[in-house]
Amino acid sequence: MISTPKPIAIQDRLALLRNKMSAHGLTAYIVPGTDPHQSEYIAPHWKGRDWISGFDGSAGTVVVTLDLAGLWTDSRYFLQAENQLAGTTVDLQKQVNQGAPEYIDWLSDTLGEGDKVGVDGKLFSVASVKRMKKAFGEKNIELETVGDLFGEIWANRPFIPGNEIYEHPLEYAGKSRAEKLTLIRDEMTEKGTDFHLLTALDDIAWTFNLRGSDVDYNPVAICYALIGKDTVSLFIDNAKVPADFEETLKSDGITLRPYEAIDDALQALPHDASILIDPHKTSQWLFESIPSECTQVNSATIPMGLKALKNETEIRHTRQTMVKDGVAMVKFLKWIEENVGKNEVSEVSAAEQLYQFRAEQDHFVGESFSTIAGYRGHGAIIHYRATEATDVPLKPEGLFLVDSGGQYLDGTTDITRTITLGSPSKEEITDFTLVLKGHIALNRAVFPAGTSGGQLDILARNAMWMEGINYGHGTGHGVGFFLNVHEPPQRIGQGQSSALNTPLEVGMITSNEPGIYRTDKHGIRIENLILTIPHEENDFGTFLKFENLTWCHIDTRLIDVDMLTKDERKWFNAYHETVFEKLSPYLDEETRLWLRSKTAAI
Repeated sequence: MISTPKPIAIQDRLALLRNKMSAHGLTAYIVPGTDPHQSEYIAPHWKGRDWISGFDGSAGTVVVTLDLAGLWTDSRYFLQAENQLAGTTVDLQKQVNQGAPEYIDWLSDTLGEGDKVGVDGKLFSVASVKRMKKAFGEKNIELETVGDLFGEIWANRPFIPGNEIYEHPLEYAGKSRAEKLTLIRDEMTEKGTDFHLLTALDDIAWTFNLRGSDVDYNPVAICYALIGKDTVSLFIDNAKVPADFEETLKSDGITLRPYEAIDDALQALPHDASILIDPHKTSQWLFESIPSECTQVNSATIPMGLKALKNETEIRHTRQTMVKDGVAMVKFLKWIEENVGKNEVSEVSAAEQLYQFRAEQDHFVGESFSTIAGYRGHGAIIHYRATEATDVPLKPEGLFLVDSGGQYLDGTTDITRTITLGSPSKEEITDFTLVLKGHIALNRAVFPAGTSGGQLDILARNAMWMEGINYGHGTGHGVGFFLNVHEPPQRIGQGQSSALNTPLEVGMITSNEPGIYRTDKHGIRIENLILTIPHEENDFGTFLKFENLTWCHIDTRLIDVDMLTKDERKWFNAYHETVFEKLSPYLDEETRLWLRSKTAAI
């Protein structure tokens, strides 16, 4: 009988890494939670941060020095990190600002003149390396791109995935590859550039109408693309491309080249050429492959802006997808109500049941992220994921928060509902009602064209701010069409991120998800997706508003009606009436009557 090797303890992994650091003359090594494509969700091959620390949240950076190790992450992951880092020698460093590289300041203050910091140039963007070099240079600290130090110390490291890609049909995509390439080249001409490098996996998937399964939750494939005025190359492992799709791509003028050939292709660019790169998406490694004689145009990728504005076909399909996703959610919430306290239900089994209800729907492909099923105190862990180690049974008391979503050929969903499993307390009702007031205020917003998510964020927070309450995550993020559930460029929230200054334009799909979290007690979040649409044009300009896309009832047992204004009650009752109208035709009689009771006017 062959025994399974015992996992190496975190302390031993750190010792192996420090030996490699010493061999390279490094005082510190930075390990990000991303991949060569600057992805949010990454294939296991690049999860070096998880391997070296034990923390598997979707945002965070580990810094290892010769005698210290720390994880920098934001408030969404504090409780998760504390649990996962317990018993290791990796210390949690709590970030003040979400997404800010605060580890740079720590290294600048901790290290001395002449010390060397190492990074893998494939995993850090041009912008992040530039930022680090500036900060470290002021303290005479060197930054070296030494490559992947895990290559020799990570035993049984997963391979780069090689799953087959497939075509996303035009009936869903709404625009052909040829049309999209024309749009991209038109903007390239406007920006005066000969080539455009695409490294973000969702940009490439959208441009080429391809989808894959190399990354959990995001239907993308590991590849690069280089678009010229008359040429276009897709850099991908040829074994991933079915023969018929390969012929289709070639017939559209697309040359297939090996994934590893991207740096050679960049090195071979004509020295008088210009190339557009996104410094926030392009790795330092690829940046260094571009001939220094080439003119570089730094800009957000062109597909990022194009795919954010959903076309009429995508919008039509999304509306339909939201209905069937709402049907799955209603069946799930009814199942929860009928089973908790009578049969064994836990966070894990609840998430599994929700998956099954979604899987019954047409064109379902998978989840859009790992379901957050948080009971009572677990709901306060903003990005909590129930595992066998953390799973708890649901009881007929307390609050249950479920944040989930589906990937369908005809759309991507993301919805959060918080329900009571018993008799709610006054605090739970008050908190829930404050969240609902913020949700309604943002949903009802009317705003001039050019308004950004950073400007609208206060609408979602004002009611709770008046009570001295706040939450530490963003209020809204862009959502793709059968693509990434978190899709830039727009964002609603606080802080200094450039995304918060991005105007909300017609065709953008964004989440609306304020919340309140009380450690070890409860978490409350209400999330719908909203579509930016025209409102009116008058002497004062063009005004926009939101169309609600998500359809599922909100738990009226948690609402203090006296805290709602007349207009808020009117919105809420109209929303519930529409929920019933849209979903009831797809429900059996028993479920239809149950939903009717849940959507009764307040």
